[in-house]
Amino acid sequence: MAVTIYYDADADLGRLKGRKIAVIGYGSQGHAHALNLKDSGLDVIVGLYKGSRSWETAQQAGLHVMTVEEAAQAGDLIMMLVPDQTQKDLYDRAIRPAMRPGKTLMFAHGFNIHFNQIVPSADVDVSMVAPKGPGHIVRRIFTEGAGTPALIAIQQNASGHAREDALAYAKGIGATSAGVIETTFKDETETDLFGEQSVLCGGVSALVKTAFETLVEAGYPAELAYFECCHELKLIVDLIYQGGLSYMRYSVSDTAEYGDYTSGPKVIDDHVRESMREVLRNIRSGIWARNWILENQAGRPNFYAMRNQDADHELEVVGKRLRAMMPWLKGK
Repeated sequence: MAVTIYYDADADLGRLKGRKIAVIGYGSQGHAHALNLKDSGLDVIVGLYKGSRSWETAQQAGLHVMTVEEAAQAGDLIMMLVPDQTQKDLYDRAIRPAMRPGKTLMFAHGFNIHFNQIVPSADVDVSMVAPKGPGHIVRRIFTEGAGTPALIAIQQNASGHAREDALAYAKGIGATSAGVIETTFKDETETDLFGEQSVLCGGVSALVKTAFETLVEAGYPAELAYFECCHELKLIVDLIYQGGLSYMRYSVSDTAEYGDYTSGPKVIDDHVRESMREVLRNIRSGIWARNWILENQAGRPNFYAMRNQDADHELEVVGKRLRAMMPWLKGK
């Protein structure tokens, strides 16, 4: 399926001149969006709750900080950059009262719009600009004169100019210099959740733990199992990230490449493929989202229990001890 990709020449930053952009949240994405937009010459407000630890940090960066309620009232474009699970309550309490015809409500992830947790009135624009990189990368690449690729999507186009405004915003954070792919809230949300669950987080975590357990169960030292099934994963992921599967296979030994072809399909077989299809079915039907929403409403008892259980896994215990031998792994 062909996609439309927009670049700098397709976006007019002038569309946002004289309009206030309220960035709600100052975490990983929030700080990057706010600072990049400010450096692009736009009028930016950061919306935070009173007492936020980020309040002084944002002010020291030269940003104008208000409460969420004040920022939502003042902003012509309101970008939601707080966690998915807090967006609905924050919107209902502090942002919905400030929405009026001509305003734009923006997101960097489609969860709450796609699953109808937030339902804006029909007289406002609703759009998405979603950089495909963590906030510190979005910020660093921008300061180096480049940009991070992003997705845009238009859910409501009440003004008739929602796409043009979203592209202008994308240009303001540097994304159009790399390329901005047009999608929909539905496709972004469902593919994002599927990728997290089947590969990036769920699949990789389960694969690493199961391989580790298999070696330990067979009598091999846990330290060796950790190095072979977890520690060296970064090397492989970095090679794939840099040049795809073919570059990874070019870079590893022929022995490793042969094992890739012969044993990979035995581990990730038709049973796993069907399990992935079930994961996708549950995402597309809304079953998974409903369970996550109910889990949050109940105070997250299962979520915290699973987090604590995995934190005590032997893989984590051994890994912590081994990482202490490698001080270069620690952040600055």
